[in-house]
Amino acid sequence: MGLTWVDLIGYLASALVVASLAMTSVVRLRIVSLVGSVVFVGYGVALGSIPVIITNTAVAAINIWFLRKEFSANRDLGAVPIATDAPFLQDFLRSHAADIAHFHPEFTGPDADDLVLLLTRNGLPAGVFVASRDGDTLRLKLDYVMSAYRDSRIGTWLYRRGTKAFTDAGARQILAASPSPDVRSYLLRVGFRASGDDLALALG
Repeated sequence: MGLTWVDLIGYLASALVVASLAMTSVVRLRIVSLVGSVVFVGYGVALGSIPVIITNTAVAAINIWFLRKEFSANRDLGAVPIATDAPFLQDFLRSHAADIAHFHPEFTGPDADDLVLLLTRNGLPAGVFVASRDGDTLRLKLDYVMSAYRDSRIGTWLYRRGTKAFTDAGARQILAASPSPDVRSYLLRVGFRASGDDLALALG
C-alpha cells in the first residue's frame, strides 16, 4: 500500500520529535519539539483523533511557555566572580577543555591576577569568562558557554545589562585580540566593534 499524505504528516511529526531529542541546545530542542508537536496536532486533526490533538496541544503549550521564559528580559542570568584557583572552576575547565579549545585554542588557563566570572543560568553554571587586567582595560582570554546554553542569550546579557560585573572590577573597556572567526562573529553580534584585527567594547 502507498503512503497517504496523512501518513507523511505522521512520519514528519515523528522525525521532528526524535530530532529534538538529539539537540544539545536547550532552545533548539524546545523549538524543534514545538514544531513537531504542531505537526502532530495537524496529524491528529487529519485522523480525527482527539487524544493526539489534546496531547500535542499541551506539549506545544509547554514548549511555548519555556521558550518565553528563555527569551524573557527577566530570565535569571548571572556573572559571579570566582577565584582562579577554585576547585570548581578548575574542574569545569577540565571537563570542557576540548570544546573550549575549539573556540579559544590559545587559552591555557587563568593566571592568578585575572578576572574570572562564573556565568550562571537559573543559578546553575553555564560558562566562564576570563580576562587579564591592564589598567582599566580587560583583555579577553576566554568567553565560553556550554553548548546547551549557547542559544540562551547569555552573551547578549553579559555585554549589555550584565556589564556591572566588569565595571565593579574597575574596567572601562574590553579588548579581544585577533579572535577566531567564530568568536569574532559572536562578539560583533553582542556589541563589540572592530579595531583593526582586534575587537573592543566600551563599558558605560
